Amino acid sequence: MSKDKKMEVADNLREFMDILREAGELLEIKREVDPCLEITEIADRAVKEGREAILFHNVKNSPFPLLINMFGSKRRMELSLGVNDLNEIGDRIMDLMKFKKPEKFSDKFDILPKLMEIAKYPPKTVKKAPCQEVILNNEEVNLDLIPVVTCWPKDAGPFITLPMVITKNPETGIQNIGMYRLQKYDKTSTGMHWHLHKGGAKHYKMYKEKNISRMPVAVAIGGDPASIYSASAPLPPEISEYIFSGFLRRKNIELVKATQSDLLVPAEADFILEGFVDTSEELKLEGMFGDHTGFYSLADYYPVFHVTAITHRKNAVYPTTIVGIPPMEDAWMGFATERIFIAITRILIPEITDFHMPPEGTFHNLIFVKIKKEYPGQAMKVMHGIWGLGLMALTKIIVVVDDFIDIQNAQEVWWYALANIDPQRDIIFSKGPTDILDHASSEFAFHTKMGIDGTKKMPEEGFKRQWPDVISMDSAIKEKVNSYYSEIMKDSKHGKGFR
Repeated sequence: MSKDKKMEVADNLREFMDILREAGELLEIKREVDPCLEITEIADRAVKEGREAILFHNVKNSPFPLLINMFGSKRRMELSLGVNDLNEIGDRIMDLMKFKKPEKFSDKFDILPKLMEIAKYPPKTVKKAPCQEVILNNEEVNLDLIPVVTCWPKDAGPFITLPMVITKNPETGIQNIGMYRLQKYDKTSTGMHWHLHKGGAKHYKMYKEKNISRMPVAVAIGGDPASIYSASAPLPPEISEYIFSGFLRRKNIELVKATQSDLLVPAEADFILEGFVDTSEELKLEGMFGDHTGFYSLADYYPVFHVTAITHRKNAVYPTTIVGIPPMEDAWMGFATERIFIAITRILIPEITDFHMPPEGTFHNLIFVKIKKEYPGQAMKVMHGIWGLGLMALTKIIVVVDDFIDIQNAQEVWWYALANIDPQRDIIFSKGPTDILDHASSEFAFHTKMGIDGTKKMPEEGFKRQWPDVISMDSAIKEKVNSYYSEIMKDSKHGKGFR
């Protein structure tokens, strides 16, 4: 498909499923399935086989259908964000900046105001919304109606895994939307698993410090796929997820006031859970949970989300995801983040030409970076720059290679980096914050980091010998063989050779 062809953008989950159907990317299953483990087993096989998104029409003990694996391929991520290529979004950000390389350090502080030009797509507030077609209050509230999945055998219970958790800064009134898992405790309460580095946790701390016990929270489930994705994006605090969603879609998102608070929620969502977190209440044990690291994250204490109302569309669909041993659906969400935010990373660290977070690294464990190396120690400088950049500070291992390496090819990266290092000279260690799901760190949320300089070494970096060239074929010979290679190979059979 041509990159110039305008892509259709879905305003809600129903429209997105129609887009998936038309693209041959939706498998619909009428057989009754159990949300306890059975759906996970089906979805895990499907994503690892590269299969379609799956719509389960008949989920045991629930009146609502369930959609899973909606983001589970590069193509579906592109369809969800309305682009032909995920790199288009990063290119738009670069164009928006009209950026030139900073000439001095203070120039970098000019970037944030330019980022705010993304606010060309502010959300619109409406008075009536599909997400409030059905309203359940007080004794009518029943989370058991929603087909929340129990993912893995040792999970502590069912978990809502694809939510947009909406909180508000008590000082500024600015809302934050984050994606934090919610363990269902009973019909009216869940855990609130927000990590200490995340916006929701910061708001919770602010309410607690101000002795405001009742912190309003809303959870949106479903809606347009770009907004769902935006809740997972590592945005700066100054950028609203709603505005970012509008930027991605090139179209404003519609919001409606929640029925029991002043929080603004996505009008096209399928479900809205309204309620509060009591900052004076004792924390409650949450987990274990089979996590995106491929291991069970251990049980720990988190706030309780008390659900006082559920609103939903009449034709609501429950979207969910599972995480576990990669590759999983979240790897493609991470790939989209990588392609989108490479633009901002390159603005802040201009010598980076590209980076890649391979699925095996489960986001925080490993990042491949390639640079156009111009001076000694530049790879080390880039490592420290990344460790000082927002949530990339959580990265455990950084591997830096030269500009001509294909960093989407892990085999090529490791071949090149391992061939180029003297371990004592080219590996550095540092300390800093880590993802709290890192079970190997000696201390909670704090660990050692490693940087590997896999670039070609300069004499100033302690290399006094001759550096060898990488093997490559003569270009004229390559062109000659290109002209007839397909022809001589088209009739060959593996293992047959010449006759």
